[in-house]
Amino acid sequence: MEGISNMKHSGFQGTLLHRIIARREITLLVIIVLLVAAVGIRAPRFLQPGRQLSILNDTIILLMLTLGQLAVILTAGIDLSVASNLAFTGMAVAMWNMMMPGVPMIVLVGASILIGASLGAFNGVMVAVGKVPPIIMTLGTMSVYRGMVFLISGGAWVSAHQMSPAFRGFARFSFLGLPSLVWIGVLTTGLVYLFLNHTKGGRELYAVGDNETAAGFVGVSATRAKIKAFVLSGAIAGLTGLLWVSRYASAQNDTAIGFELETVAAAVIGGVSIMGGSGSVPGVVLGAVFLGIVKNALTVIGVSPFWQMAIQGGVILIAIVANTLMDRRNQARLSMNGVSA
Repeated sequence: MEGISNMKHSGFQGTLLHRIIARREITLLVIIVLLVAAVGIRAPRFLQPGRQLSILNDTIILLMLTLGQLAVILTAGIDLSVASNLAFTGMAVAMWNMMMPGVPMIVLVGASILIGASLGAFNGVMVAVGKVPPIIMTLGTMSVYRGMVFLISGGAWVSAHQMSPAFRGFARFSFLGLPSLVWIGVLTTGLVYLFLNHTKGGRELYAVGDNETAAGFVGVSATRAKIKAFVLSGAIAGLTGLLWVSRYASAQNDTAIGFELETVAAAVIGGVSIMGGSGSVPGVVLGAVFLGIVKNALTVIGVSPFWQMAIQGGVILIAIVANTLMDRRNQARLSMNGVSA
């Protein structure tokens, strides 16, 4: 009887948590719609389809990186090396293409995913097996991986004229009116959603982040889950490295500097709990879209570049504080319902 009661209690809390998350996502969606409408009134060109497609193009790489960040944060970790992973992998495949332009793109895609996953696996093993705190480990590899970009490139860039036409066009190829970059982003989003919500491995990430000790009692390996999360984050970062240098037709040493903080911000704005165990793919999508709209809106309405960073930082700070307060209130609500149940 006690076991049945506990199952019912757990199911009730799970249903309540899903309702809370859904309500947060709906609220964020409404805010995005109101923001777009307000900016559209101030600058009608912002609502033009071409402008919206440009925003989508600018946002899709941030979205993909944040999906990988989501997996790590769900296990109560953080990956500050994603942008450096992106830069290193992008430089590596760009140099490969420069030296051997006949290598098929499918090989370069596979190589970028493999390189990124390897860098992520190193983080994961050191965190899960070596017990190095995630923020310390990835803060270190953020610098190490960025330094590796300079080592392999000698400080030089790979420019558009040094890339093959297939490489330059990989992220720009249009299909049904949308560039391949967007389609790859949509596919990645769908696969991550299926993994997190419909596979045992994905559910293990939630379990470990929610209560690592309890997860261990039911046979979930925290070590395996954490390594898996970092590998996924690294693999996505590697793929975005190829997409970045292809889209901008340039591999630089300072590619995507600061992007790691934007992925954390997009995740938190999307309702992902920095404490782990709570967050969703739709929330991450909305968080990334929100950031993308804010960045583009400030440019469209003519805000000075000197103010743009401060305003973006203020918006992110407000979102983080609001999310923290909401998490506390939701935890209290879950606890109260648990007691009453």
